[in-house]
Amino acid sequence: MGNRLEGRVAIVTGSGRGIGRGVALQLAEEGASVVVNDLGVAVDGSEPSGGPADDVVKEIRDAGGAAVAAYDSVAEYDSAGKIVQVALDNYGQVDILVHLAGILRDRMVFNMTEQEWDGVLQVHLYGAFNMVRNTVPHMMEQRYGRIVIFSSGSGLGSAGQANYAAAKEGQVGFSRALAGELGPYGITVNAVYPGGNTRMADAIPAGSRERYRETARAEFEAKGLPYVDMPDEAGDPLTNAPKAVYLCTEAAGNITGQVIGVSGWPMDLYFARHVVQSINKEGRWTLDELDEVMPLTIGRELPNRAPAEPPRQ
Repeated sequence: MGNRLEGRVAIVTGSGRGIGRGVALQLAEEGASVVVNDLGVAVDGSEPSGGPADDVVKEIRDAGGAAVAAYDSVAEYDSAGKIVQVALDNYGQVDILVHLAGILRDRMVFNMTEQEWDGVLQVHLYGAFNMVRNTVPHMMEQRYGRIVIFSSGSGLGSAGQANYAAAKEGQVGFSRALAGELGPYGITVNAVYPGGNTRMADAIPAGSRERYRETARAEFEAKGLPYVDMPDEAGDPLTNAPKAVYLCTEAAGNITGQVIGVSGWPMDLYFARHVVQSINKEGRWTLDELDEVMPLTIGRELPNRAPAEPPRQ
């Protein structure tokens, strides 16, 4: 057991299974007291059970660590406050927040219901706000904190996951804004793109996964970079934990407002959106001018990420 986080108290939402479990175990291994929050639901958010959270708490305690379970939902503000209160009641403080809780309700947007849209945003994006808003007053008072929000590369665009992609990209913007607001109080905020062979990953349609890989491969090749498919063992959810937990340590105090990839073997830094090419003139563009200039400039080598299919017979 290490001591990088000795004396610290961490809340990890969605930590009853998979990637969240690995993060909770790693935090505890480094000396943190951990609030293991999990509803124990199915991938779509149904059938709640306290079992998974209890199992992880037992695992941490059996290894000599300190942990307690919290079963409330992140999707409602007052309920999220109860999770934070568990940390305060048991350990008297909260230093680290890792938000992993999430559900999937995948469907093409033309078939998606309002409930399927709302449900995913409620857990991922509203859940991030609910947990942060209930936590940061305590971090601000002690002028120290580490917040890691688990976003997803699916936020860059994943067919069949409009609700999930919107929530995950929203988390990135949320994290960047928070970094500026909370930095003066000694609080860092980062988003991470995880990956692994989890229940949630298995629930993503194979076609969506393949399209995502094709898009990533095309983007790497467009930048002259090699694209490497990771071996099966790199898909172990536990590979995410050390990199995410590093962002919770004292050593990572200079890293904030970033998006970090933690899937597989590598640890990747993603750049914020920035202008890569521009066309300009004095005055307003006309459509005739754009018809002439765009194919030679900005639109010249843009790949069509979703070309039209021929009509079905």
